[in-house]
Amino acid sequence: MDVLALEAKKADIVEPEKKAAPRPKPKAPKKAKRIVYFEVEIVDLKTKEKLLLLDKVEPTATVLDIKALFHKSYPKWYPARQSLRLDPKAKCLKDEDILQTLPVGTTASFYFSDLGPQLTWGTVFLAECAGPLIIYLMFYFRLPFIYSPKYDFTSSKHWVVHLACICHSFHYIKRILETLFVHRISHGTMPLKNIFKNCGYYWSTAAWMAYYINHPLYTTPYYGQQQVNAGLYIFLFCQIGNFSIHVALRNLKIPGSKTKKIPYPTKNPFTWIFWLVSCPNYTYEVGSWIGFTVMTQCVPVAFFTLVAFIQMTVWAKGKHRSYLKEFRDYPTLRSSILPFIL
Repeated sequence: MDVLALEAKKADIVEPEKKAAPRPKPKAPKKAKRIVYFEVEIVDLKTKEKLLLLDKVEPTATVLDIKALFHKSYPKWYPARQSLRLDPKAKCLKDEDILQTLPVGTTASFYFSDLGPQLTWGTVFLAECAGPLIIYLMFYFRLPFIYSPKYDFTSSKHWVVHLACICHSFHYIKRILETLFVHRISHGTMPLKNIFKNCGYYWSTAAWMAYYINHPLYTTPYYGQQQVNAGLYIFLFCQIGNFSIHVALRNLKIPGSKTKKIPYPTKNPFTWIFWLVSCPNYTYEVGSWIGFTVMTQCVPVAFFTLVAFIQMTVWAKGKHRSYLKEFRDYPTLRSSILPFIL
């Protein structure tokens, strides 16, 4: 068979038609998720009177959002004055708690109590520090009606008295500047009535210390200049350490965020104590007052130092427990305030 005949036969063969590929079916539009709204009832904790019923509250609403809605109906109770809880005997809910994560159904009852007028913590800290600073200087300059009239506006002949005034003033000026420019205070407010208790303690103890240190009959430390120098070195060392810790804690917090992190030592040697202690700011603070006690050899200062140590130990233990509860990988070697002891 010649080539032309073969080509003719191939031309006669009809190839089967190719089936067109099936078109993909269009996807059905996703059904919008149904939002389950909450109904929130706010009840007075004492009288059990129903104060407000909030309808269609979004499940992602926070406790602070609910407080804001409540504030619209009751303007005198701004959010900082409100305490909301799920049970009359339960703890107050945090502002950042989300409604849908709370152990409630779609109908939730919140018990309201009034915390009273509030002040910002920054205002409280400033009042606590400004008072002792001014009061101590009043005794240092021996204003009238403090000591005998013949000593009015006189100055002490002892160098340690002037040094003590410099150190005391430096401490409280440092605290004021830290409150204004360093601290990022996580707590919003505190009751107005507490400022009288806090300031009363700090102001009265400052007056008690200042009265004896600046008294015309004040006697210098038993071991003289060596004791004064030792106390001064301890004081300055701990003041620098305290400031270093405050800066490290500030850098740990992101402005506007409440996310907590484990504090670790930085390149600053004064922060290396973080390897051993959870709250070294309190450790350094107590150390400063121990140095001031050694420098002045004054009983009221020693008493203030002892009380401060007890109070700061309570705070440090609470903070230490909080760290252990929040962070599973928290360093186990750390103590609360004193390495290996407390």
